[in-house]
Amino acid sequence: MKSLTYTKLSFMMFLEFFIWGGWFVTLGAFMGNNLNASGAETAMAYSTQSWGAIVAPFIIGLIADRYFNAEKILGVLHLIGATLMYIMSQATSFDSFYPYVLGYMIAYMPTLALVNSVAFNQMDDPSKQFPLVRVFGTVGWIVAGWIISLAFKWDAIENIQQGMLSNTFTMVAIASFILGVFSFTLPKTPPSNKNEKVTVSDILGLDALKLLKDRNFLVFFISSVLICIPLAFYYQNISPYLTELKVENSTAWASMGQMSEVAFMLLLPFFFKKYGFKKTILFGMLAWGIRYLLFAYGNSGDLFFMIAIGIALHGICYDFFFVSGQIYTDSKAGEKVKSAAQGLITLATYGVGMLVGFWVAGQIVDQNVLTENGTHNWQSIWTFPAIFAVVVLFIFAVLFKNENVEYKA
Repeated sequence: MKSLTYTKLSFMMFLEFFIWGGWFVTLGAFMGNNLNASGAETAMAYSTQSWGAIVAPFIIGLIADRYFNAEKILGVLHLIGATLMYIMSQATSFDSFYPYVLGYMIAYMPTLALVNSVAFNQMDDPSKQFPLVRVFGTVGWIVAGWIISLAFKWDAIENIQQGMLSNTFTMVAIASFILGVFSFTLPKTPPSNKNEKVTVSDILGLDALKLLKDRNFLVFFISSVLICIPLAFYYQNISPYLTELKVENSTAWASMGQMSEVAFMLLLPFFFKKYGFKKTILFGMLAWGIRYLLFAYGNSGDLFFMIAIGIALHGICYDFFFVSGQIYTDSKAGEKVKSAAQGLITLATYGVGMLVGFWVAGQIVDQNVLTENGTHNWQSIWTFPAIFAVVVLFIFAVLFKNENVEYKA
């Protein structure tokens, strides 16, 4: 791969995840402070990610893979996103905000697959080259958090109260516009299935349903959906939680999770090969339970180190469960239904699992409002997903039988 191509792909990944990290982390605090949204309304806003994940395969399968170059669709979607993001920055109520955030996520979620398609199309050795490009996405997410917290301090307590988190949407609108225009300069990525007939079954990965006849894969599949329920609590509540605790530079603190993700990604091959798939994924589930207990009982100034540890566990939570799960799915599917199987897991987790998770999180938050001062009983809120994660861990530990899985990243 030429150095210019590598630079372009890296910049593409940087902006792609800079955009996501630049508003999604602080959305909960924005909803509560700028729009006076309830927990249920905040859940609806976060659930747009799941609706976007459900719609995305149709955009990719029916349009991107058949009629237009991937880089051109990527550019158009980000230009649409830039417009919607700017309108979101001007919203003053949930009713005026929700239609645009829904439209935005329907436009954004397909771009996650499109940037991968553009990148893979230029690589002759993806297993070695892709991680070197994809890591810039994580860097982009981290930089977005640092800009919000350290450069402009939009998430400072007094600035949040003054509504300055709306600036994050303006920042992301600018980044989306830049990536939209830049996408048209990316290497050409023509349709991959131009002359092939594509069915709804192909798009949704339904051909992979036969894998559910395998007991172990069925247990893994159900556990993957269930673990997304506590996962949703983190994305939806971490920013409001840190804001109510009056933690300064909260977005920068939250970005420590992405730094951890990079570190544990490097440790995953060693851990996977030494302990096997089942123990690795159990550690991932256990980390979810531990992090939420740390959040539940670390909500005082003297115990902030517990919250910091909980955030830093994100690498184990995400890599040890989701990346290991992708590797396991790849090993079980075989060549014919490999893509369908990955698509089915993505639809089930980011689509169905997190959709349910955001709804549950919204209900739990609304049931734990302390009416005397308008804050929340975070100990109760975080205890629920902690217990839920441990229950899923127990189910998986009992029902999943050991099997050898070769590490392939």
